[in-house]
Amino acid sequence: MKLSYYFEDLSRAYKAEIEDLQSDSEGKNVLRARLMEKRKQFPALMSMIEFAPEMVVPAFHGGVRFIDPHAMTHLSSLEPDEFPSWDAIEDAVRFEPWGDELALIALGEPDGERFMSTVVCLEYLLEKCSDKHGSRPVAASDDDEAEKDDEEQDKDGNEDSEDDERGLDEAGADWMSEQGFDRNE
Repeated sequence: MKLSYYFEDLSRAYKAEIEDLQSDSEGKNVLRARLMEKRKQFPALMSMIEFAPEMVVPAFHGGVRFIDPHAMTHLSSLEPDEFPSWDAIEDAVRFEPWGDELALIALGEPDGERFMSTVVCLEYLLEKCSDKHGSRPVAASDDDEAEKDDEEQDKDGNEDSEDDERGLDEAGADWMSEQGFDRNE
């Protein structure tokens, strides 16, 4: 599956957000409670749909059924300015009753159709393309082959991961120093 740049970036961020919501500082699974809280706060979260949709989409987590997976696969290859209208997408999915209520709130927003397209696609990607299912979406980039080669080198041990780690540490220290923090030596 080829993902657009938009969904390539957001699907990673969304997966991380769901993982963040799963457990508290003691390691207890609190996902259900946190999702309920997001749903209660949903109207207040509408201001974030344009600049941080991955923070709002979890309100729909577990509440979307996919009627037309082909439509979702196609949607995942599109950039936001290429999205079809919500009317063309809504028949490809079904929401739980509480999800229908949230969708009505979102669709009342100026950027609501784009957000709802993002919602259903991110939920689809999380459900269908997670690592636990053994498949991983392919990024829509020209350097996919280079990335594969790098991964193979890492697996073969041809790259010195200690040197890579030190390089990252140094780069991080440089960045922190540029931000005004004292450098730890």
